[in-house]
Amino acid sequence: MGMTNETAAPLRARRLTKSFGEVQAVRGIDIDVRPGEAFGFLGPNGAGKSSTMRMIACVSPPSSGSLELFGLDAATRGAEIRGRIGVVPQLDTLDTELTVFENLWVYGRFFDLPRAEAKRRAAELLEFAQLSDRAKDVVDTLSGGMKRRLSIARSLINEPEMLLLDEPTTGLDPQARHVLWDRLYRLKQQGVTLVLTTHYMDEAEQLCDRLVVMDQGLIVAEGSPQELIRTHSTREVLELRFAAGTNDQQGPLLAGIGSRVETLPDRVLVYADDGEAALSEAHRRGAVPESALVRRSSLEDVFLTLTGRTLVD
Repeated sequence: MGMTNETAAPLRARRLTKSFGEVQAVRGIDIDVRPGEAFGFLGPNGAGKSSTMRMIACVSPPSSGSLELFGLDAATRGAEIRGRIGVVPQLDTLDTELTVFENLWVYGRFFDLPRAEAKRRAAELLEFAQLSDRAKDVVDTLSGGMKRRLSIARSLINEPEMLLLDEPTTGLDPQARHVLWDRLYRLKQQGVTLVLTTHYMDEAEQLCDRLVVMDQGLIVAEGSPQELIRTHSTREVLELRFAAGTNDQQGPLLAGIGSRVETLPDRVLVYADDGEAALSEAHRRGAVPESALVRRSSLEDVFLTLTGRTLVD
């Protein structure tokens, strides 16, 4: 017996593709998102993340494959699905000439909320977004972080079951990013399912229960951040910086230290379970780096291992 719409998974996709002419942006991916979890798409620009999110938001039809949200077919029930989700696009689409409060209230009216209900929800969301004291200010006077929080607040006006966020903290300073992370964590605690894209590995580690790594339109790995790091990288990484233009010459000297050596334009990475021991061995062999750093492995190392390039390429 199939699941009812009330108990169906928030998101399920099979062999999902998206093509633009001869360019295949998404090349047959499977996705399962569980109720109340934070699910992420991690990858560089051009990996297919935004194309996937537009299909999930029911604003771009899949080229092939199946896509269901809440048990509903995205191809035929898009309007119904859009009424149950909130969308925070990569670029803010706020009405900059309206006040902060008016942005929420007017958007509520788009969902046919009664005037009094739209005002009530707008006031609650301003408090949630820590913008109550800016309610009467026009949007143009807000900082980037405030605008991002307002965009999230506006996406919640219809009390969505799922929130889609495309690169939610791009361009924000570290403090603004942490405030935004806190707001998203609170939403997750309230039972809202979060689906987000990011190319920031620390953001994915902070926010996501599970994630997929995308590259060139394909999913190349899936799991929790900890599982992915444990499976695809070592416990620690030794970063060595040598004189400019000499990184390529260090390979033979460092070969065999740890499980893998990766040469990047600005540094050499030695993957080892014991970074300090790897550094001692490098020194013993005569390596003379200008600087050395031992750190824990991250999702960026996972991506480099899987694709041969960094997240910011």
